[in-house]
Amino acid sequence: MANRSPQPYQPRINNSSSSSSYSSHSDSTQSKIPKASNQIYSNKTSSSSSKTGEFSCRIENSYYEDGDQEPPNLIGTCPFMCPLEERQRRERLRDLAVFERLHGNHAKTSPALAVKKFCRTISSKDMKASDVRPVPVLEDTLNYLLDLLHSSDHPFDVVHDFIFDRTRSIRQDLSMQNVVSDQVIHMYERMVKFHIISYHHLHRSSQTPNTASMSHLNLEQLMKALTTLFSLYEVNRASHSASQNEAEFFSLYLLLHLSPDNQVEPLSLWFRRIPSPVMESRAMSFTRRILRYYRLGNYKRFISTTEEEASYLQYCIVEPYISEVRKLALSCISYGGYKLQPYPVEHLSKILMMKESDVEALSVDCALETSDVGTGKGLVSSKQAVINKTSKEYKKYYELDSSRIRRLCAELPAL
Repeated sequence: MANRSPQPYQPRINNSSSSSSYSSHSDSTQSKIPKASNQIYSNKTSSSSSKTGEFSCRIENSYYEDGDQEPPNLIGTCPFMCPLEERQRRERLRDLAVFERLHGNHAKTSPALAVKKFCRTISSKDMKASDVRPVPVLEDTLNYLLDLLHSSDHPFDVVHDFIFDRTRSIRQDLSMQNVVSDQVIHMYERMVKFHIISYHHLHRSSQTPNTASMSHLNLEQLMKALTTLFSLYEVNRASHSASQNEAEFFSLYLLLHLSPDNQVEPLSLWFRRIPSPVMESRAMSFTRRILRYYRLGNYKRFISTTEEEASYLQYCIVEPYISEVRKLALSCISYGGYKLQPYPVEHLSKILMMKESDVEALSVDCALETSDVGTGKGLVSSKQAVINKTSKEYKKYYELDSSRIRRLCAELPAL
């Protein structure tokens, strides 16, 4: 079948508060939204659309089986977290997650426990309003799911797997209804936060094939959710005003692209499309400095600035890069030092913000030697510019020795 460009469809712009009824969606402001793509959001408009006040953005619309057709314009009417037919079918098939089982029964659930699963392919011809949850029900469902995030009754990977699937279903129901409102934007922001917290936890967990796969899929959905969030910001900004959290989430996106290998396009082009108030914000100022320090190899400034200024979500993303920066520091010091004058581990621990015992352990992981220097240990120069050792121990993360960061990680973030 020949490729055809997807037909644009009209989203409903809803500026009502979260307490609005299911039928309060406004059709007063409309915009053309093409089918979602894997690229980052674009603020560009065509010459014709700029004359009429129309604008382009991408909302997640890749869930439809017949993606070349215009998705239906509907308002969900399902009052439960999971439609009745799906709940009954999954009871018969014993397809219930551990959080959905009533009294532990694999074949019994309830409206207060069952949550609609994500469906990979949906045919618009078979879509019914009774199977789609309206925005207020979706928000209640999201509240229920995120309350489970810090559950200590189950391993994190079990909790993550359940929330991961059910929040995809929430995004799917939102995309079907094409509603843009402050309420929907806030829901997407909370789902992005969930994926970032999961990014942090999965990175710290043991790197088994299962967790590595979960981490990859989590990052993939994080980027998709962010892309849609930026599109919602754009629609919202064009209809009335900018969201107060835009700067924070743009900074998080930029941090995810610290490494040039992760870039979809040159950042110089991406920066040009960012609104001036966002670029001038404190969050973006911090992120741009972190980006500069990382690209220049300024390990001391990178670590100290992260320790002093990073928010919890920013630190969740930056933490994996700290290991790379520490490796760079050890490589530079080892290569540039004197063979007969080892660099004191005590000084290294302050620069790298690590305990001295962790500095020694990291040196061993990187195939570098330490020796006695007076009353302590020192890193022996080996003229080794690049550290090539690859082992499980090498992937170990050594915590940042900072009371502020420990407080950030100990506090349960508001979602």
